[in-house]
Amino acid sequence: MFVLKNVGKLIFGSSSQESMIELPQGQLYLVRPLSPKGYSELIFKDATARIRRTGQDYQYQLVVQRVYEEGEAELADEEGEDEELNALAAEGDEKTFLLDEALHFRVESREGSQKVLAWKDLSGDAGDVYEFVCDPSIKSAQVEAFERIARQCQYERKYRKPHSTASEADLQQFDFEEQPIPQASPIHSPTLARSIDSSDAMFQLKNEATADTRRGSGPSAATVLTEPAPEAAYEEKPAKTQSPKKMGPPEPPAQPEPIEILSMELGELHFFDFPSGAFVLQDTSVTAQVSDIGNWNYWLHIASSDRQWLGIPVVADINPVFNFEFLSFIFNQFTEDGSAYSWLLRFKDNKTLERFQDGLMRALWEQLNEVKWTKVKEQDRQYVLDAFEDLNMDDAPIEEEEKEPEEVEESEDDAPQSEHYDSEEEQDDVETEPKDPHTNSALAVGYKHDRSFVVRGPKIGVFKHTPKNHLEFTTNISKVETPQGKSFVPKKVMLHNEDRNLILQNDTDPNKLYRMDLEYGKVVDEWNVHDDIPVVTFAPENKFAQMTHEPTFLGISRNALFRVDPRLSGNKLVDSQLKQYVSKNDFSSVSTTEKGYVAVASNKGDIRLFDRLGINAKTVIPALGEPIIGLDVSADGRWVLGTCRTYLLLIDALQKSGKNEGKLGFEKPFAADSKPQPRRLALTPEHVAQFHHETGKGVSFTPARFNTGKTSEETSIITATGPYIVDWNLDKVLRGSKAPYIIKRYEDNVKADDFKFGTDQNVIVTLPNWVNMVGKQHLKRPTRESIAGDFQRLSTPRRSSGRVGTRESGRYKLGKDDVVNSPY
Repeated sequence: MFVLKNVGKLIFGSSSQESMIELPQGQLYLVRPLSPKGYSELIFKDATARIRRTGQDYQYQLVVQRVYEEGEAELADEEGEDEELNALAAEGDEKTFLLDEALHFRVESREGSQKVLAWKDLSGDAGDVYEFVCDPSIKSAQVEAFERIARQCQYERKYRKPHSTASEADLQQFDFEEQPIPQASPIHSPTLARSIDSSDAMFQLKNEATADTRRGSGPSAATVLTEPAPEAAYEEKPAKTQSPKKMGPPEPPAQPEPIEILSMELGELHFFDFPSGAFVLQDTSVTAQVSDIGNWNYWLHIASSDRQWLGIPVVADINPVFNFEFLSFIFNQFTEDGSAYSWLLRFKDNKTLERFQDGLMRALWEQLNEVKWTKVKEQDRQYVLDAFEDLNMDDAPIEEEEKEPEEVEESEDDAPQSEHYDSEEEQDDVETEPKDPHTNSALAVGYKHDRSFVVRGPKIGVFKHTPKNHLEFTTNISKVETPQGKSFVPKKVMLHNEDRNLILQNDTDPNKLYRMDLEYGKVVDEWNVHDDIPVVTFAPENKFAQMTHEPTFLGISRNALFRVDPRLSGNKLVDSQLKQYVSKNDFSSVSTTEKGYVAVASNKGDIRLFDRLGINAKTVIPALGEPIIGLDVSADGRWVLGTCRTYLLLIDALQKSGKNEGKLGFEKPFAADSKPQPRRLALTPEHVAQFHHETGKGVSFTPARFNTGKTSEETSIITATGPYIVDWNLDKVLRGSKAPYIIKRYEDNVKADDFKFGTDQNVIVTLPNWVNMVGKQHLKRPTRESIAGDFQRLSTPRRSSGRVGTRESGRYKLGKDDVVNSPY
């Protein structure tokens, strides 16, 4: 689901709601009786526990807040001058939980009249519980009143009606008979430090599938909690209303006439509010209708009995996300003025959400493919639906304690440095904008030697990877030209033959490829692949072939897969290893495993898996609809990673049942009634809206890649969209974590990116006029602050970030070949 930032905060808005009852003193522990992470942790040494209302009827929060000792709060305020930073840190001093029966909230009395409140840690391991150990000064009557009100709140949440209608038997269902609450460690347990990161801590909750779509009109929970026990005095106030928002929903456009209604269901409508960072309830009962309006165009219309809320075309850019655990559908809206918004529809039960999903996915599929949904095979339909659900992968790794990023020693300036840079140059004298009309366009990262190569027009910059994980400019290949002396701009580059050669393609002559000898810095061979088969792209013979003397490599055309052997006379295509299709498959990408298995993707969105060339594919993975613009495969062949414009597609190629159990889809075909399990990796709709709000542009991913190394497993995925690089944690993806990625924003759009070979801790980033290696510790969780970006260091760089002056700048310095006339 959309467990975003803090679910209670996003769904229920501001946390500044009044408390209903409070236990003023105690300690909060996290106890892990079955976990290897450690038995218990003292979260807050001094804390208060309270139950408070939210901005919605029948929804309440259990809140535990740190209490500062006298003078401690003032000292903390003096430690930093940034108010927003302090505000985020303050959020780390509060733990908030939606009062739901899934928490199994309970109270236990111990020797010496000690009272302990306990509830499940829904985001932790099995058996993990939070414990609030009451101070001895807390009276039993206060704890009893607290427990009773907690039961009443859970009743109201479950049945969406005042607890005054509940009998004692009704409330008894929230008296959970559990094993005895485990003992927390004594007061001198290690205390968790204040952390800004904890402001983004997420917890899971269980929503009831039996919740009514239309909420009752009876008295609110704020006015019906009666019979307060002694010492539990609180003022009864009407529920607070939502404050006016700075960025409200846009006005809906005129609605087209539907030809056919594909689905029409009732639900709740929530709107993502940028200033508060919360989903705000807009209407408790709306009708969501998906309809066919003709010519392969489809429309989503949402309205209530007294208001038209929105109408949008059903296209891939709405970024649909379904979550059946929370009965929700989240999507984006883009308006004609360039604005982006995020909405949430919540339905009453799974059946309702399934019907709505069927209608919307049928519309999206038909719009993308211009093929009727009814003509798609049943197993292929289920594959498409699974990809858009928020589900966990099979065989996901057991969650372990998240490791801290490795400490990397950094120099005073983390920008790449050119050997032509004048160390005595004044900061204001740095050339920050090149006069070169070309920009960086492609990147090739060395496996055998610590070098990276960046294409910039008809030039190639060469960068060395330093021991301190920076880039150092070494030289510039200033003239990329054919053996006949004709200059060209490489469209595609690939390192080859122990990183000694660079295979190049000229966009204007797709039937030919060129070999550049990197020791000489010039093109030495021109290869005619085939007179009638243009090369779309090419890939190494196997995952690590560029580290060897392997002479051959693979290529694809729009409808063919083949091997290229430069040793052949004449055409270099190996006829015996050509697989050509009569139909227009429109191939777009190719990738290989360590064993040489081959994956080929197409602009239609399907992926073919081969164990060798010249034969039919062992497995064909159905298309979701969008073209695949990039493809990568894990070294062992287990994971296939496709890149579409607005999402990534992670596919498990391991067969888990049937006669081919344990085999990869490359080796043996999947059974007719079985398909690989897909995982659609997309930015959350809220983050898409915030990215768009900052940049004015939608999501458009660069080809995503796994980290790779001869002795290391794939643990991360790197890609970029606009000025953001996005690093996905593979373990978190497989566990089904929400928003399992970290980001870094740059001032300009990212042109290319890839991991340094052998690690997932360093990423090489290419901007139009800048190249850098960034440590993973510089990437942050997506918050309003990290999405907005921090350009303080980038706006006035002390060094030239790999840029050197042009001849016209007056600061040009001769290089090895007197050819350095570029930002390198």
